[in-house]
Amino acid sequence: MEEHKENIHDKVCNVKLPSNPDEEEDNKVSLSTRLSTVTLTEKQDKSCAKACLSSESIPKTASTSGEFSDPVYKEIALANGQINRMNQDELRSKLAALKLDTRGVKDVLRKRLKSHYKKLKLMQSVAEGGSTDTYYDYICVVDFEATCEESNPFEFTHEIIEFPIVLIDTHTLQITDSFQEYVKPEVNTQLSDFCVKLTGITQTMVDEADTFPSVLKRVVQWLQERELGTKYKYAMLTDGSWDMSKFLNIQCRLSGIRYPQFARKWINIRKSYGNFYKVPRTHTKLSIMLDKLGLKYEGRPHSGLDDSRNIARIALRMLQDGCQLRVNERIHGGQLLNVPSSAPVEGAPPPHNPRRRD
Repeated sequence: MEEHKENIHDKVCNVKLPSNPDEEEDNKVSLSTRLSTVTLTEKQDKSCAKACLSSESIPKTASTSGEFSDPVYKEIALANGQINRMNQDELRSKLAALKLDTRGVKDVLRKRLKSHYKKLKLMQSVAEGGSTDTYYDYICVVDFEATCEESNPFEFTHEIIEFPIVLIDTHTLQITDSFQEYVKPEVNTQLSDFCVKLTGITQTMVDEADTFPSVLKRVVQWLQERELGTKYKYAMLTDGSWDMSKFLNIQCRLSGIRYPQFARKWINIRKSYGNFYKVPRTHTKLSIMLDKLGLKYEGRPHSGLDDSRNIARIALRMLQDGCQLRVNERIHGGQLLNVPSSAPVEGAPPPHNPRRRD
């Protein structure tokens, strides 16, 4: 429900719900900090350009001190200049000769070729070389489906009705597992005709499903069985900000449970994609990202599991192209905040069963 999430983004912010005790400590943020978040969206567009390490992050002058004074970076700069002068046919021809993927638009092909040459020059550096993500062992892709109406009236409360997870192994660059359960809504128990048509989720499916707290417990068990947060470092990934900051946040309050710690930070792939491939935010919708990468949507649009799989395919292609995906958003005191690229890289904590609100 990619486009539909955008339509309801502003409206779900205004749903009146009791405060979450699990965020009481977060809510002690100073007034000055809160005031500074008013212009967050404006600042994010300027600051998040650094959120995804780019393969073009080379020095502008040869006199730069430190590691970038190494001659290898001069070679990378020269290679980048040559690549910038190549047309689309030349890029495809060069990629084909190197036995690399030739699908995608010109900007994607250029980035792929630059990443390839940079990896060759910096092969000795694990942090910048290889075709795997250097921060997390696994990435969990989540794309909720929620109750909705075509017009989305102001007072409508959106409840999660599908909880999917697609697991990416960043070392093998493969989708290795998935989880999916439907969820029974408790406020708006009757799905609208629009919702059924959009998501393919029928009234019978949700009537026979468990409520959100029970489903979340099985999500936690699924994550624990894969030793995420204990043996393996992992992060959550979403297509946009809505899934965690709005849908999950509101659903936890409706269900009377505390917001899960493992979902407090996540990778917003739209930001990562825009920053890495240097495209405007308007070009980061799921369908557009797939198209620009030369991929076609697989499955049923607006199925939570199918959407998650297609988002995972984009993430895998970005990893292959040299992007080092990392957490770039978080929820704090009920507010959506940016995670700066200068912040320490941390994996999500070990998952625990949801606790009831006091």
